[in-house]
Amino acid sequence: MAGIVVVFDFDKTIIDVDSDNWVVDSLGLTDLFERLLPTTPWNTLMDTMMGELHARGRTLAEVTEALRAAPIDPRVPAAVRAAHALGCDLRVLSDANAFFIHTVLDHHGLLDCFSQINTNPSRVDAHGRLRIGPCHDPRAAPHGCGVGTCPPNMCKGLVLDRILREAEAEAASSAKPRVIYLGDGRGDYCPALRLARTDFVMPRRGYPVWDLICEDPARLQAEVHPWTDGAELEETLLRLVRRALVEDAALPPPPPPPLDCKLESMPVAAQDGMPIVPLGVKN
Repeated sequence: MAGIVVVFDFDKTIIDVDSDNWVVDSLGLTDLFERLLPTTPWNTLMDTMMGELHARGRTLAEVTEALRAAPIDPRVPAAVRAAHALGCDLRVLSDANAFFIHTVLDHHGLLDCFSQINTNPSRVDAHGRLRIGPCHDPRAAPHGCGVGTCPPNMCKGLVLDRILREAEAEAASSAKPRVIYLGDGRGDYCPALRLARTDFVMPRRGYPVWDLICEDPARLQAEVHPWTDGAELEETLLRLVRRALVEDAALPPPPPPPLDCKLESMPVAAQDGMPIVPLGVKN
């Protein structure tokens, strides 16, 4: 391994849409979803939607077909394969669910590039209905994150802490692995705050995590390298991987570039852009 751990969010990072919204809209549940959204936690709501699909006679094959049609920028799979070929340890950290992520990655031939997928668990019950559970069950024990941007079912910061402990234990050398973290949503802010000065965070420009970082750039220790589309993601990621390889070969690191937080953002989806997160909002 290169001693570099690359952690990808999934929705609006690997694929160009939110997979939950994509499946709900593709299979005709938009109206019901929007009626329940204000009063139901997002993770619970998606489990409810899978139950409704099953009750309407929609099959898991139809869910799979919808997921395979989810748009993805062709430069993103190219970036994933290139980083994997350079020896990086690639992991997914996402508030989607295991079935959705495995289905999409397998469809695009990317599943074997990732050593680990960290997300909300899912299973198919005896009746063929997809069940979606929480990564951190708030009914059993709240995750206790104090950052204020994590949903009750998942603190990505806590999951990242575990990923880093595992990567450090697995490292062939005594050097701490370097991390490159890519994401777009509010839930990606907490893990970004936990990165070290030798790490890199790649927020999607114009999306909620970028806005949060721009509010107070000094809170982050890691270097910030924003991206807008698949081509910029690919160029930035591979440049940082190659830079880390050179620096780890003994060259001193250059000073971090200044963070440019000009207001050049794209429109932000309503569920990602709320300053206060109501129950039915995905981070």
